[in-house]
Order: sequence, then C-alpha cells, then structure tokens
Amino acid sequence: MARDRASRPEAKPLRLFVAVDVPEPVRDRVQAAIGPWREHLPRARWVPKQNQHITLKFLGSTWPRLVEWVIETVEGVARRSEPFETRVTGLGAFPSTRRARVLWAGLDDPGGRLASLAADLEGRLAKEFTPEKRAFSAHLTVARFDPPVSLDEEEIAAAAVVSEPFAVDRLVVYWSHLRRPAPIYEPVGEFALGSRRD
Repeated sequence: MARDRASRPEAKPLRLFVAVDVPEPVRDRVQAAIGPWREHLPRARWVPKQNQHITLKFLGSTWPRLVEWVIETVEGVARRSEPFETRVTGLGAFPSTRRARVLWAGLDDPGGRLASLAADLEGRLAKEFTPEKRAFSAHLTVARFDPPVSLDEEEIAAAAVVSEPFAVDRLVVYWSHLRRPAPIYEPVGEFALGSRRD
C-alpha cells in the first residue's frame, strides 16, 4: 500500500523557489553586456534570458502537503513589505573571478530591502526548510562553469551592464521542472508587495 501511495504523482516532491521577476528590458541589457564572453567561454552553461530572476529563497524538494503552507507564508511576507526599486549594477563571479563557478549580474540593494525580504523568508520558512548559511547576495545568475574557469577581472569590472531602475513589487513562488537544455519555471503563486489586509 505504501508503495502504491509513493508512486502516485501527488506524492512526489516539487522543486520550489521564491523569486523576484526582472523586466525584459533589464534582462536584454544583461544579455548585451555578456555577449562578448559567449564565444570566449564555449563550455559555459548560459542561463536562458527568460530564466533570469532574483532568487530570494531556494526551497528545493518540497512535499505536496507543504505547498499550501509555503504559499501562505510567502504571501504573508509580501503583504508586510512595501515595494521599492533596484537596478543591475555590474557583473561578478562566485566564488571569485580566478575560480569562477558562476557568472552573475549584481543588483543594487538600497537600505538592504532585498536582503531583508530574503531574511524574512528564511526565518518564516525555517520550520520546514534549512536556512541558507551563506550571506544573501542579490544577483541574476548568467552562466555556470564546471569545471571552474578564470575570468578577466578588469573586463568583468568594465562591463557596461548598469540598468535603469525597476520596481520590486511582487514575490513569485516557482515550481522548477528540470528539463534539457534548461529548466522550465512554472509560477504557482504570485503576491504583490504591500497588499496588507487589516
């Protein structure tokens, strides 16, 4: 009987994360800035433009019984937070340009508002999901490297990737469907910031 239950689709965990969407013109600006690297880094796994977003909390495997609670929790965080603006401010690499595993576009975080959203999500979801040990860094993942590569630090610093400011006005819970060549992200909940109901 247990085996039968486990084989039903609803018994399988969902791969979830919470993110802020980025407007297409901003993602276009990032694509233009990384254009010169595409031919020089043929082994990079480039993130499709439509998949670029600001991840605030990666939940990973989430049992179906928890999905409604996750959505309600994220909605509560959104209601308690007011909209604000950010912008892309440059490129960088994790853990370093000398040994890059990830190429990213960084975001301005005035007053630590993005970090505060991430911390609120971490705290309120900690009952079921292990808190992230690394400090939060607001970014869009642009490419991944395996094995790591060495990038030209001066070229990275000189990249013209500063965008116009854009609004951070909603949180989205995404279900990540692992596919090749890239995952497909399906929104399962979207919540406006500042929509507090008293």
